[in-house]
Amino acid sequence: MNTKVLFISCLLSATAFAQNLRGRVTDESNNSALPGATIVVVGQQLGTTTNGEGDFLLKLAPGPYTLRISSLGFESVDRPVTVESTGTTTINLALKPAQTSLSEVVVVGSRNLNRSVTDSPAPIDVIDIRQVTAKTGQLDVNQLLQFVAPSFNSNRQTGSDGADHVDPASLRGLGPDQTLVLINGKRQHQSSLVTLFGTRGRGNTGTDLNTIPAAAIERIEILRDGAAAQYGSDAIAGVINIVLKSNTNQLTANVNYGAYQAKYRFDSQQVDGGNLNVNANYGWRIGKNGFLNLTGDYNQRQHTNRANTPGIDSTLQRRQYGDPKVTNSSLYANAQLPITDNTHIYAFGGINVRKGDAYAWTRAADSERNIPSIYPNGFDPIITSNILDGTFAAGVRTILRGWNVDFGNIFGSNRFDYGVKNSLNVSMGASSPREFNAGGFQLQQNVTGLHFTRFYKNALQGLNVAFGSEFRYENYKIFAGEEASYRAYDVTKQAGSQGFPGFQPSNALDKSRTNLGIYIDTEADLTKAFMIGAAARYENYSDFGSTLNGKLSSRLKISPSFMLRGTLSTGFRAPSLAQVYFNSTITNFVGGQAVQVQIAQNGGAVTQALGVPPLKQETSVNASLGFTSQLGSGFSLTVDGYYVRIKDRVVLTGQFGNDLPEIANELNQLNVSQVQFFTNAISTRTRGIDIVLAHQAQVGNGRLNTSLAMNFNSLDTISVNTNDKLRPYKDRYFDLREYYFVRASAPPSKMNLTLDYSINKWAFLLRFVRFGEVKLANWTYEPNDIDIYRPKVTTDLSISYRFTPQMGLSIGGSNIFNVYPDMHRADRTESGGAWDPVQMGINGAYWFGKLNFRF
Repeated sequence: MNTKVLFISCLLSATAFAQNLRGRVTDESNNSALPGATIVVVGQQLGTTTNGEGDFLLKLAPGPYTLRISSLGFESVDRPVTVESTGTTTINLALKPAQTSLSEVVVVGSRNLNRSVTDSPAPIDVIDIRQVTAKTGQLDVNQLLQFVAPSFNSNRQTGSDGADHVDPASLRGLGPDQTLVLINGKRQHQSSLVTLFGTRGRGNTGTDLNTIPAAAIERIEILRDGAAAQYGSDAIAGVINIVLKSNTNQLTANVNYGAYQAKYRFDSQQVDGGNLNVNANYGWRIGKNGFLNLTGDYNQRQHTNRANTPGIDSTLQRRQYGDPKVTNSSLYANAQLPITDNTHIYAFGGINVRKGDAYAWTRAADSERNIPSIYPNGFDPIITSNILDGTFAAGVRTILRGWNVDFGNIFGSNRFDYGVKNSLNVSMGASSPREFNAGGFQLQQNVTGLHFTRFYKNALQGLNVAFGSEFRYENYKIFAGEEASYRAYDVTKQAGSQGFPGFQPSNALDKSRTNLGIYIDTEADLTKAFMIGAAARYENYSDFGSTLNGKLSSRLKISPSFMLRGTLSTGFRAPSLAQVYFNSTITNFVGGQAVQVQIAQNGGAVTQALGVPPLKQETSVNASLGFTSQLGSGFSLTVDGYYVRIKDRVVLTGQFGNDLPEIANELNQLNVSQVQFFTNAISTRTRGIDIVLAHQAQVGNGRLNTSLAMNFNSLDTISVNTNDKLRPYKDRYFDLREYYFVRASAPPSKMNLTLDYSINKWAFLLRFVRFGEVKLANWTYEPNDIDIYRPKVTTDLSISYRFTPQMGLSIGGSNIFNVYPDMHRADRTESGGAWDPVQMGINGAYWFGKLNFRF
């Protein structure tokens, strides 16, 4: 296939009548070349980037054009040019450094405003969200990144309680809470949800990326490197920086609809999961350099159902198994108000409201958890969510005696309310209600920061110094549900709402902590070819003490087209408040005596009785080494190997019961029959490599962009850390299923080949994604009874056409050949379906149409 594409490309290029447009882009302040600058032909889907020497080449038909030239940290310009009918047209362009480091968000991974992505000592992906969303079927941020960034992994869950409503995501196969998320360079709060059951990222509290509408995002920067010494806790795996739109005087709007083609749905309905999205974005200019940009977004997604697996007894599997029904509404803003030439006020943020209905496990008609007079055929409980998420940031940036100064505050809140419907409380008998308020939790975070950055142009070949401080306040609450959602009215029957028992008053809490961080971050170009950077960060937490971490980075330009780079750092991640304080209780009655099934709070009576130590921070050692290269005209290659060793990872243990002799007395004295808890249970080692090969070429009168991105990843558990009392039960402390869950945060390999061809008003995208093999242990707990999901390849195809400069249409499909993970026994898999939520997901082919407007 690749040989055919190359042959056709050469043939079309040889017969084309396009003319060459050559040029060089430089920094106006020192006349140095700008590698990685973007040149776009305004009004057409044509463009290129500069090479390591700042040079570019475009093949265009004769005629007048307008070029838009941009580079991170520089002011963009529009330049008219006329391509002559004979010979080569040459144009040289100089960009002014942006005076308002001020209006541009710093590229993640470096506080040097003069550092470009191609110049960075650490690997960074920059994803243009507008280009991605215009041509692909995915609508939310998690799924967009799942199929664009090979080191990023996210799968929709089913039968996983809260994780059905908040998709867990990971970077480089590490935990969802080991990746720090920023918005416009400011720390974004995490979700209040800690994932518990039937899910990847079990025991983690990640950031809910889907609260931010893709229509509000200009680009996403992914730093694939440990950065705790630069940005603080949670940055062990890397950093994702979401940059909001700042454009003005243009209205963009999109109407998107798609649905799944169900290959394995064994009823008359073969199409389900309808997904409607409507969004609009507009910006107003304020003064000379100010703006206000607003985005409204509404998304409605219907259920999918992939239950009723052939060959399995229907009484042993779920009747409803698939994606939850979700409505997601967002309003986001990004603003800047100039005060003087060197000072401006900024503000950004938004609100997201999400309501979801997710399938719980089936209760059969003759089950002791059913009341036949209410549900004669049994029932399928629905776990509902009502999620309210908000972010608001404001601050001032200025230049003070040569220093770029940023003083700002960002506040975030995430509240998750559970409900249960199509359910009952068996202990209430026939009078039981069918809907319940089951309680929930809330996380709030406030971060105030003061940052200083200065570039000394004449020191060595350039010296950048940054330092600053951040003060963070966090608050976590659990609130109880209504009494009927948890109480046993008849002690001989099961208590609480079926599907999800409510939180009890004994679970309710209100806990807070504070954190102070101080950092210094320097980068020095010792020569024009050799750069070295160093960063250090001290943090003190009110609940567990202090930590000091450092980072060294370097970059060596061997030639204008070849560069070596590497980093070495230590890192940490503070256990989230949810991991420290989360607790839940299910009350059962045995012989009239109340006994409890608990997820016990760390530091509570149960964990103290079992000798479980208080949670402490995870610590890490990160190393990366790689190179970037220009292989010739239009070719670029980056290769980065990485090593991450994490000590004292926080996980949720398996269940310990009062049938275990060494701990039976302790549990019986507390009336606890089963318990599990969060603890620093394991140490892990992750090794991997990222490879990105890209090519840009003029093919006929159009342009072909080809990229091949690959991630190879291996995670091993080095040790399991138990205490003396629980050492005999090491296999429960971190059991077989938990071991495979940790390893399955990412497939061992993921490859993405994308061919993107644009010509005149047409654009075509063809993408192949190969997911490596995934292994999971099932409910039998037998070491030899492992569910193996063999490697699979999905194919995406889309065709786009612009009817006018103001209106365009894209149609296509994701996973057009309807590929599924390997099928397994539904009565043994973790999720209770024929497939666990792995690789490309469980829904099959998705067909879509997108109508976009731009005025």
